[in-house]
Amino acid sequence: MRREHFTLDVSNVDWIDTDGEPRKPSVSIDFTGPESMLRERLTGSDGEVLEAAETDVALRLQEPLDEDASGVVSVTDRITGEFILELNEDAENVLQFIRAARSYGEAASEDDGRYVVTITLDGEEFVTYDKRTFLVYDDEGDLLRQHSLIPSGVEL
Repeated sequence: MRREHFTLDVSNVDWIDTDGEPRKPSVSIDFTGPESMLRERLTGSDGEVLEAAETDVALRLQEPLDEDASGVVSVTDRITGEFILELNEDAENVLQFIRAARSYGEAASEDDGRYVVTITLDGEEFVTYDKRTFLVYDDEGDLLRQHSLIPSGVEL
């Protein structure tokens, strides 16, 4: 699968810069490549589609963090560590999304997710995950805790 086969669209994040009413941020990732490949990666060894708790979402910076930094957003299988998908994205856009999710989480219940990820195949919804964690790594692979979305009580 190629990164060009993925399109990322974000919603419910503009309120963070205008001090508006908090709304749960969401991201939609649309895949336009060979469906069977992504379906296979999103399916566990039991033949069932992976659940939210079986996946991790992260941003890996490709250069030191500044206003023009870019990175790779990835969704991985938490059990095997294998990449399910990767796509290039501007780091500042992702960090704005994480700030919105963190702020939304301050008002949400403890059990509620901080953001939603929907993966679509050629425009048709395939899976939706309610997530609480979004990890950010620098260009050398070190976790940037201050930029990551990590629920309280979680040790990494």
